[in-house]
Amino acid sequence: MSMSDVLRGKTIAVLGGTGPQGRGLARRFAASGLDVVLGSRSAERAAETAAGIPGNVAGLSNLDAASAGDIVIVAVPWDGHAELLKELAPALAGKVVVDCVNPLGFDKQGAYALHVEEGSAAQQAADILTDATVVGAFHNVSAVVLNDPELDSVDTDVLVLGDDREATDLVQELASVIPGVRGIYGGRLRNAHQVEALTANLISVNRRYKGHAGLRVTDV
Repeated sequence: MSMSDVLRGKTIAVLGGTGPQGRGLARRFAASGLDVVLGSRSAERAAETAAGIPGNVAGLSNLDAASAGDIVIVAVPWDGHAELLKELAPALAGKVVVDCVNPLGFDKQGAYALHVEEGSAAQQAADILTDATVVGAFHNVSAVVLNDPELDSVDTDVLVLGDDREATDLVQELASVIPGVRGIYGGRLRNAHQVEALTANLISVNRRYKGHAGLRVTDV
């Protein structure tokens, strides 16, 4: 089945779409020919951001974007994560929701993973969105690379985590529409914690080596 068969006619909504990660993913999905809707607390700001992205991109409030999307990506700051998802739960029922939020703290020594009661941001999302299918993905992709219009290809694999095979297959396909990216199944949702936390390690790599590190999985 080609990418277009699985994803044809589907709208990708990006909540937190005005932030660097959300904006970068939106840019890449739109470049692949997908319809994209950006969500933000401010519909006006979402529309402004959308206007700056080539392709079929619209900007709406988070609620309207959640309603419009067939696949909904959650790229909001960790500190507002639970609150927003509780508010949007009815709009997200029946959808595939892709959580890419990394619960991180920062101090003088750099980035570190925060303790999350449910185990991870993805598991927190699954606990709240009981009528949606939650998948974890796009945690470790550099926003700088995603947003760089000079880079045609993004050199990274994306680990996709979830408990529903059809949904993880779909999100792997979605990851793979970005040139250079492979979506790789990375385990059940209960294994999302270390993938979210690994972002702290990549931030440390970037600081030391002045890069925008990604991940590659060997022998797959």
